Amino acid sequence: MTVDTGQETQPAAPRQQASLATAAARNLATTTKSAPQMQEITSRWLLRMLPWVETKGGTYRVNRRLTYTVGDGRIEFVQNGAEVRVIPRELCELALLRGFEDEEVLTALAGRCVTREFRAGEVLVERGTPADRIHLIAHGRIGQTTLGKYGDDVEVAVLADGDRFGENALLDADATWDYTATAETPGTLLTLSRADFAAVVDNAPHLAAHLEAFSSLPLQRQNRHGEAEIAMSSGHTGEPELPGTFVDYEPNPREYELSIAQTVLRVHTRVADLYNGPHNQTEEQLRLTIQALRERQEHELVNNREFGLLHNADFKQRIQTHSGPVTPDDMDELLCRRRGTKFFFAHPKAIAAFGRELNSRGLYPDHVDVGGQSVPAWRGVPILPCNKIPISKENTTSILAMRTGEDNQGVIGLHQTGLPEEYEPGLSVRFMGISEQAIMSYLVTAYYSAAVLVPDALGVLENVQIARRRD
Repeated sequence: MTVDTGQETQPAAPRQQASLATAAARNLATTTKSAPQMQEITSRWLLRMLPWVETKGGTYRVNRRLTYTVGDGRIEFVQNGAEVRVIPRELCELALLRGFEDEEVLTALAGRCVTREFRAGEVLVERGTPADRIHLIAHGRIGQTTLGKYGDDVEVAVLADGDRFGENALLDADATWDYTATAETPGTLLTLSRADFAAVVDNAPHLAAHLEAFSSLPLQRQNRHGEAEIAMSSGHTGEPELPGTFVDYEPNPREYELSIAQTVLRVHTRVADLYNGPHNQTEEQLRLTIQALRERQEHELVNNREFGLLHNADFKQRIQTHSGPVTPDDMDELLCRRRGTKFFFAHPKAIAAFGRELNSRGLYPDHVDVGGQSVPAWRGVPILPCNKIPISKENTTSILAMRTGEDNQGVIGLHQTGLPEEYEPGLSVRFMGISEQAIMSYLVTAYYSAAVLVPDALGVLENVQIARRRD
């Protein structure tokens, strides 16, 4: 600032400070401090909504009625997390094994089947190349094309879960593929090579004899779910002889062992002694560590290859979107596949994509109250966000639909309470001592798992496109 004196410009004298400056005053003031914040914390709706079942002994066994359907022409499989195995008895669906009843030999053949994952667009077999194995489709859709009358490619068939191709390759050493098989969706298949099949035949003379002339397999009686039928009589009069029955169980029921997430929290004694106000340093460190552990727990419940929900959904309960983005029709199809669907779980981006589809049709989702919070719903079923559901490089994801609760034969969470030095249900914090460097250590442990009690308790809508479409 300058002052005009009429002669020449002189700089103005600086003003003297009349009060204590804020910068100096701050030296005597006590700041108000927040507790440590953490961006990783999410709503964790899955952990909140799952009914948690006490699991003594660390293992939960799911007993079911014996279920397999021989004679329907389709192959059925057993899932154990990401592991897929063919049911040995189901190999009798193959024409060359129909009527063969040696369980030991069928088990040997099933054990030689090799799992193969395929992606959409992958060519699985090519027309004209040697055929040396059979392919059993556990999950996915595969199209077969061949050369048409006028030299163009024509579609022969579309195969899906339970179908197979290449059966003649097991006995014919000169077999070639007369079509090209291309995956239309990602999926899983099991292959049995001619060499492995021949190795089993060489050690089973009665199988070799059976291959010369196989008979038809008498059909077992099953209910519409494939469970062994419970015989009974109704509507009769007089004194007819009533059928006897029993309920058969799966001989090897699935067992879920509690998984574990652990970390060691370290806090220096000097920090805990001198810097404990206004916030307790040890408590704050522990709080943030537990939050991170719970986030990992929810991630494992969705993605773990042994017990994660995405890997334990039955293949018959997985469906594909009709056009890519999730539409009301897709949600209806997912909803109608089970009774009493309790929740949808979707990535927030998938929920936004569904909202865009509804807006484009002039529809508006319902809203329901869940734990005092208003959330979007479809047909009255809440759609809850879960950012642990992965998004692929192709901008696709999945939507889960589930029935929950042990009484409803649904999806349940597994944990064990009453742990030594338990801090929260299923989570313990154990003091491990002080090191020579004066560092205190705490072992933080969480035990958990999830179980699907019957296959239709959990459904998955796969390959949901979430990218915004251009108009």
